[in-house]
Amino acid sequence: MSRRRSSISQATSYRAMARFWDTHDLTEYWSRTRPQEFDVAYRIGVTYVAIKSSLAAKLNEIARRREVSPETLLNAWVRDRLWDEITEIETSDEA
Repeated sequence: MSRRRSSISQATSYRAMARFWDTHDLTEYWSRTRPQEFDVAYRIGVTYVAIKSSLAAKLNEIARRREVSPETLLNAWVRDRLWDEITEIETSDEA
């Protein structure tokens, strides 16, 4: 952050600005805000893996019933299974 002060908190660093907003409510300052436009650039690493269409259909149905996206459900399942595998490997290595 430059030497400029934040318009509301008067902070001169991101750390000071964070401390200010940790202890203040934005609704108290809403009238002092103004709309802003900015671009956000982020990267999400994605790897595509083929699954059988019959499995995809079942995945979609379960995800719909749980009210989550198929991607979210599949990632949770894979994460949990990988965690189980890693734990099992580490346990067998210790024996």
